[in-house]
Amino acid sequence: MHDLFVKARTLLAVQYAYMLEYRAELLLWALSGSLPIILMGVWIQAAQGGRFGLGPLDFARYFLAVFVVRQLTVVWVIWEFEREVVEGKLSPLLLQPIDPVWRHVAGHISERFARMPFIVILVGLFFLLYPQAFWLPRWTDALLFVGLVVLVFALRFLIQYTLALLAFWTERASAIEELWFLCYLFLSGLIAPLEVFPPLVREVALWTPFPYLVHFPAGILVGLPVDLPRGLLVMAVWGGLFFVLNRWLWRRGLKQYSGMGA
Repeated sequence: MHDLFVKARTLLAVQYAYMLEYRAELLLWALSGSLPIILMGVWIQAAQGGRFGLGPLDFARYFLAVFVVRQLTVVWVIWEFEREVVEGKLSPLLLQPIDPVWRHVAGHISERFARMPFIVILVGLFFLLYPQAFWLPRWTDALLFVGLVVLVFALRFLIQYTLALLAFWTERASAIEELWFLCYLFLSGLIAPLEVFPPLVREVALWTPFPYLVHFPAGILVGLPVDLPRGLLVMAVWGGLFFVLNRWLWRRGLKQYSGMGA
């Protein structure tokens, strides 16, 4: 257990130092995730007529929560893993006594800590420009939100890493992620709260993993009605399915990778 702790601490420290070298780039990445803030302005105007059951302040707080969720759960492992496979950089990593995925996990976690000051500044700027939207969530909702963000990140990382393993068979595994992202964009609650979806579309979406990657934790934070047991159950089922698929693709992929002369 002590050796595991030392390895984890070393990986995180190295990756954090690496991320600090690119602080300006991190700021640009944080700003690039501001789509929810842009959409917030559109929905605030649309809510003036009171047709959606949510008021302007509800939309403002919801999209701010979406912005925070997106910042804390962004994943890019598929592009890194695809490059490692295509360029042969995965070969020396397989010789080391640690699964290569943990390097990516450490890199993502370290990036969260490096990105955190920019998130705080951007959220503070939002409340400075729109002070009437300020609110303090209940401490129970805040704690639940933190726990859900961790689960969301784990699920999203698992899904994208599973898709990344297709790089053993194709040089453009990231193209599959782009197709997946289209579904994520429209069904996750990123462009609109699920409360404004037609009932049938909303019910179908709630059986997919997408709403639980954005709308679920954001709704908890702002106090929207959320079915917590169902959400956790659906996340667990999809997480289990992708974990089994991930391990199967990893074993088959290593044989394919060695067969290519790696």
